[in-house]
Amino acid sequence: MKCHVCFHHCDLEPGQTGFCKGRKNVDGEIVPGNYGLLTSIALDPIEKKPLSRFHPGKKILSLGSYGCNLKCPFCQNHDISQRGRDDFKRDIIRILPEKIVTIAEGEIPNGNIGVAFTYNEALIGYEFVRDTARLVSEAGMKNVLVSNGTATLEVLHEILPYIDAMNIDLKSFSEDVYRDILKGDLHQTKEFIREASAKCHMEITTLIVPGMNDSEEEIREMTGWISSLNNGKGNEIPYHISRFFPQYEYSDREPTRVDKVLRLAEVAGENLKYIYQGNI
Repeated sequence: MKCHVCFHHCDLEPGQTGFCKGRKNVDGEIVPGNYGLLTSIALDPIEKKPLSRFHPGKKILSLGSYGCNLKCPFCQNHDISQRGRDDFKRDIIRILPEKIVTIAEGEIPNGNIGVAFTYNEALIGYEFVRDTARLVSEAGMKNVLVSNGTATLEVLHEILPYIDAMNIDLKSFSEDVYRDILKGDLHQTKEFIREASAKCHMEITTLIVPGMNDSEEEIREMTGWISSLNNGKGNEIPYHISRFFPQYEYSDREPTRVDKVLRLAEVAGENLKYIYQGNI
């Protein structure tokens, strides 16, 4: 049976788990094996998502599970995103949507505005995002999605009615990089961003990895495309350009030069109004 969440369309036999390590064929039905299973839960500043123009100064209850449908060799959360359930030596806790709402409400006096689905790729378990976000919204709080945007529009439409803001990682503007290095699909990510940016607050992040996506030409092309969204109003989408540090399979590489990040931020500013530099 084929999974419909992303372009991989994994064809899974009963008992088999997909490329993302989070979805599984159980008795002929593809289900999220990580529904409600959390590896991380923390009250974070909203700016850490990063969201710079959505309720600045507030905090948000942030949830993470395990698994991802990309294989980025520089992933900063690889200890959870590149693992499946059986890979964990530490405890994973199960917290169902109703309890999440109770916890989030309890953190309101501490500045909490709602729930963020983050840390690993939340959309491989979009059913949990949908169910939790609906209850959070009904309770009068906000929902934030931090994602790589590699999901079908069918999945997006399931969650979009309940999501108030997103930060999407647009990791490159090269189809070759997405296919060969990230094991992803640039076209699907672009369509996800195009559709979502018209319906909720959107911010976009690019981690600048030396030799992969650090040319002025690529950043100029990428931000030009962003500015074209929403009938030409995409120039108001906040753009986060972030410095790479050695991680995971790229642990032997040098960090991105600070002057490179600053110069690419200037290039991005040719097309976009709101530019933020990270990790410098």
